[in-house]
Amino acid sequence: MSAPGLLSWSPDGGLTPVPAAEGPLLAADSWLVRDGRVRAYDRHRERFLRACGECGGPGPRRLVEFWQDVTAALPRTGEWFPRVELAAGSADLRLRLRHAPPLGTEIRLWAAGQADPRSAPRRKGPDLDVLAEVRARAAGAGAQEAVLVGPSGVVLESPTAGVLWWEEDTLCLPPSRLPLLPSVTTALVLERAVREGFRVDRRERTVAELDGREVWTVNALHGLRPVTGWAGADLKAGPAVRAPEWREWLEGLAEPLPDH
Repeated sequence: MSAPGLLSWSPDGGLTPVPAAEGPLLAADSWLVRDGRVRAYDRHRERFLRACGECGGPGPRRLVEFWQDVTAALPRTGEWFPRVELAAGSADLRLRLRHAPPLGTEIRLWAAGQADPRSAPRRKGPDLDVLAEVRARAAGAGAQEAVLVGPSGVVLESPTAGVLWWEEDTLCLPPSRLPLLPSVTTALVLERAVREGFRVDRRERTVAELDGREVWTVNALHGLRPVTGWAGADLKAGPAVRAPEWREWLEGLAEPLPDH
């Protein structure tokens, strides 16, 4: 199965093509597939199953069966950015097969911190539409992404990625008590940092306090992208000294998809 489109799942019929559907989602997850290889596929599975459990989705047995059918249906050639979905209302499980968009190696951020519009910040899915609107405003300001901030102005994340930065030899990220999506890619980066003896700290910072620092955005699609420019304010992007090596390491984590 290698054509883009939407597939709905049932325990008896498996995945079958259905007309394109929009509407609110209770849960979702997505990842990059390159010639049948995926980074941290099992972690995306666990995050989606956990999200479905949190919002009263199907039971564990059906979720495991759904995931087995998803794994079998994923293309083993080409670049794809599939998304699994739990639809609101019907509670249908779906697989949305999408070609991957062009991948970037760097990013320009909108320095005007955007108030966090999410209703369920710790679960991917319910807020995809409002986050797309934030990204569209960032594009209108000459950036690729925005920075979501809390009520006090502290940095949270971007609409599609975790935000990390370096303060001298310390890798920093927002405190875990803040409303943050549990990012698979952020977790991978932090685990390597701890394993290799880097200091890691969770710090509250405003966007202005990232001036001159090496800042990264990390997600399942683009991997690790250093911030090479800021739009909308007189902020300087720090030299991306560490990013190339960490990006190469992250890309090397992709493994072949399991058979089922």
